[in-house]
Amino acid sequence: MARAGPFFAVSTGPAGAVPDGAQPVADVLAGRGDALVRRIAHVRTVLGSDDRVAASVTFQGLAALLVAAPFAAAVVHGVLPALTPSALHWIPRTDGPWALWCADPDGRAVPDPADAAAGLADLLLDQHLGPLAAAVRQRVAVSGKVLHGNTASTVAATRRLVVAQWPAAHGRATEVAERLLDTGVLAGTGERIAARAPDRGWSFRRRSCCLYYRARDGGLCGDCVLVPR
Repeated sequence: MARAGPFFAVSTGPAGAVPDGAQPVADVLAGRGDALVRRIAHVRTVLGSDDRVAASVTFQGLAALLVAAPFAAAVVHGVLPALTPSALHWIPRTDGPWALWCADPDGRAVPDPADAAAGLADLLLDQHLGPLAAAVRQRVAVSGKVLHGNTASTVAATRRLVVAQWPAAHGRATEVAERLLDTGVLAGTGERIAARAPDRGWSFRRRSCCLYYRARDGGLCGDCVLVPR
């Protein structure tokens, strides 16, 4: 999966070989430790922003790591890996995005797009990103609407990257992404509009803003609600 970019990479190894300094994802989601606080502070310094911008951008980066590899595995190979919070560890970094490590994971076949979407909704929305949004909001008063929009934007962007690397997976990736975008807290976070390159089929336009435009050298993302139609 890593050929699609660094957000698709998950390092693996024997269960007893957790890298030094790695933080259990479950601990971060449960609010244990200060890793998330330190990451938000680091992003705030790098962006020259306030806490709300830093919290939103931090969430978006972590969400991209959590979404990319399971989504790609499910739509390209028809397998949903067991990348659960209890199995995953963050590897904190200050020179770029955090990384993920997991003891060699099991997986289950999801040959049908509906099964793939349902499995991804449980893994990503319920187990990972819902608790991550809550953990971020416990520390910074950032809107839940903004964070749910970030998740939807991540799903749409992941679909784009997967289709670019594996064009044959276009139909399956599109159906799975559509189902996810219509599920739970993601429903109503945006709309599918006429495709703009490099998208195929449709592009996603969110109904919120990640706030990056308020960073020191920030701007508007391509799917932002503030971009003129």
